Amino acid sequence: MTYDVSAVREHFPALRTGTAHFDGPGGSQTPDVVAEAVASTLTSSIANRGTVTEAELQAERTVLEARAAMGDLLGVDPGTVIFGRSMTANTMDLARTLARCHGWGPGDEVVVTSLDHDGNIRPWVIAAEAVGATVRWAEMDPSTGELSLEAVQEVLSDRTRLVAVTGASNLIGTRPDLPAIVGAAHAAGALVHVDAVHLAAHETLDREALGADLLSCSPYKFLGPHIGVTTGRADLLEELRPDKLLPSTDAVPERFELGTLPYELLAGTTAAVDFLAGLAWLGEGAEGRPEPGSLSRRERLAASFAALERHEDALRDRAEAGLRAIDGVIVHSRAARRTPTLLFTLEGVEPSAVHRHLAGLRVNAPASHFYAWELSHRLGLGATGGVRVGMAPYTTTEEVDRLLKGVEELAAAR
Repeated sequence: MTYDVSAVREHFPALRTGTAHFDGPGGSQTPDVVAEAVASTLTSSIANRGTVTEAELQAERTVLEARAAMGDLLGVDPGTVIFGRSMTANTMDLARTLARCHGWGPGDEVVVTSLDHDGNIRPWVIAAEAVGATVRWAEMDPSTGELSLEAVQEVLSDRTRLVAVTGASNLIGTRPDLPAIVGAAHAAGALVHVDAVHLAAHETLDREALGADLLSCSPYKFLGPHIGVTTGRADLLEELRPDKLLPSTDAVPERFELGTLPYELLAGTTAAVDFLAGLAWLGEGAEGRPEPGSLSRRERLAASFAALERHEDALRDRAEAGLRAIDGVIVHSRAARRTPTLLFTLEGVEPSAVHRHLAGLRVNAPASHFYAWELSHRLGLGATGGVRVGMAPYTTTEEVDRLLKGVEELAAAR
């Protein structure tokens, strides 16, 4: 069984320019089927959700199909899938609501980690500070890039109300041991919110298996449109009463969704999940596989992510070995378990200069802290950060070699 990257790439119009995109961790390129779903929904007969006219029914179907698709992707009940403007906006709202509904106050504690994107730090810090609760930091180890279970246990107490932790670092790819961390948090009586924005692009997720009480992600990181998704335990969502307009429904998940949903983006999200589920059946990848119609979408997602993981990890290993062989390059991604994402710097050259040099070769590898503000500072990279290289379903060996050649040229010219 193979992963046919050429067949995958045929669905991405943006790749026809010849640019190599290693910028997927900041937002992936979009397949044609997603763009078509967005466009067709915008130009269809559609209205506010209802059960009378075809336009109303079209809106209703679009919403329910998107919830079902994300339910399959995350291994959750579609009725717990909440859509919002972005993961950050969702988490800001969620943090305020949780603090109020669960009565956080002085003496209570919230745990955040220095491995996380600020989108899973600042909302909780703001919510805690607003009610006088204490924020405690679980520190990652800069020498290894790891966030250990022990580092989290050190800051847990019987006053811990919530632990916010990433499923995978968007900056260096580290994947902490979520089940162990969640288990420790639950043993202390705390809830856990997992930021799965980076992880969801590389692995079939299962919120319940991870043990997360709440989990958030962003479809534009895995070939979809710009929208945020949050899910959680059904009983917990029923407890929470977010601010909302008086006439709007009190039903879950709609009570968390402010205003009319962007139907075109929901349709694009469904198309993205379906495209991911079909990766293993594109081109030569279909050889030796069971008929896709004989499998559920969840089963097809598992098969496709397994094939994708082998493809992306092989590319990461090639890129990492090549970068480490270049004089002056420092690879900051060092954890034992990682996504196919690498952060590096070149001694004597500003990361932004590396970014510009590679861009001149039509290789997109951006430089920044990428909102992993605390982590970038813990690594000694400050606000400047480093150059990030992310593998995606459409990345090829030839593109990795182009990247390495460009870095080699710049290193030799120092």
